[in-house]
Amino acid sequence: MSWTTLVVAGLFEVAWAIGLKYSDGLTNPRATAATVVALVVSMVLLARAVEDLPVGTAYAVWTGIGAVGTATLGIVLFEEPADLSRVAFVGVIVVGIAGLHVTSGH
Repeated sequence: MSWTTLVVAGLFEVAWAIGLKYSDGLTNPRATAATVVALVVSMVLLARAVEDLPVGTAYAVWTGIGAVGTATLGIVLFEEPADLSRVAFVGVIVVGIAGLHVTSGH
């Protein structure tokens, strides 16, 4: 259950990171509110996950999910570069996340 909680926390991290873009520097009240809610939910779920998982592993996976998701949505939503090297390095992060899961012992 802790891994599921951690993955959901990571998805909310993606939501608040993308929300920052839509908030226009925190000047758009509706987008800012949604961003803050996503941030709080992400942190609460991360805190719950680290009750059972090693904090270093959980934090690395949480930030990795956030990085991969945000980079992917940046490409899809904001036409950020999607060249081969960038996609390959995002893939390296995915491999790191999977490796931490496999070696965590949970």
